[in-house]
Amino acid sequence: MLYIVATPIGNLEDITLRAIRILKEADFVLAEDTRKTGFLLAHFGVKKPLVSFFEHSEVKKIPWVVEELKKGKNLALVSDAGTPTLSDPGYKLVRECRYEKLPITIIPGPSSVAAALSGTSIPHDKFIFLGYLPRKHNERVKLIGKLKGLESAIVFFESPFRILSALQDIKEVTGNVKIAIARELTKKFEEVVESNIEEAILRFEKAKPRGEFVVILDGKEMNVTS
Repeated sequence: MLYIVATPIGNLEDITLRAIRILKEADFVLAEDTRKTGFLLAHFGVKKPLVSFFEHSEVKKIPWVVEELKKGKNLALVSDAGTPTLSDPGYKLVRECRYEKLPITIIPGPSSVAAALSGTSIPHDKFIFLGYLPRKHNERVKLIGKLKGLESAIVFFESPFRILSALQDIKEVTGNVKIAIARELTKKFEEVVESNIEEAILRFEKAKPRGEFVVILDGKEMNVTS
């Protein structure tokens, strides 16, 4: 069995009892970063062999994983934080396991997308998740332009190095829409700030961005202001 195991995005208390049990029972743990996962396992007294399984090694490791599963082994897949395969390694492995008709079980748990949405007043009964935005200006502008008129909340991840330029590109396309920016979710300095996009740009022009961000745009306002 391949287990897709969600792990904490910050606060270690957010792990589920089922996730701990599965990690204890697995023969191997496939980890995006063995150091981070090793710390997590040690915290909960779990001693299991860790196999490095990150973006650039995933394709090479898949045949070995498939063979171990065919031998009857139980493998747990985890990412650095949150739910695997969502902007993290694992999708190609899941695709191959489905093709090979190998059993997969999902162990649900923390997700920064769900956490950020649940704490904002931006309507999110419908939302679109973009993962990380393209790095290049033209590609970002083109992507955001395609989403105008959908009237759904739009969620994406961004790094502290590109958050300011990303917001500037979005404003160029959408106008001064309502926005929510979440960072350090479930950690000591958790922050979810709502403002318009101009205020958010001014904030990051004055203070250096820190941490990884989950950004939510009000898609209904994009339809009105653009």
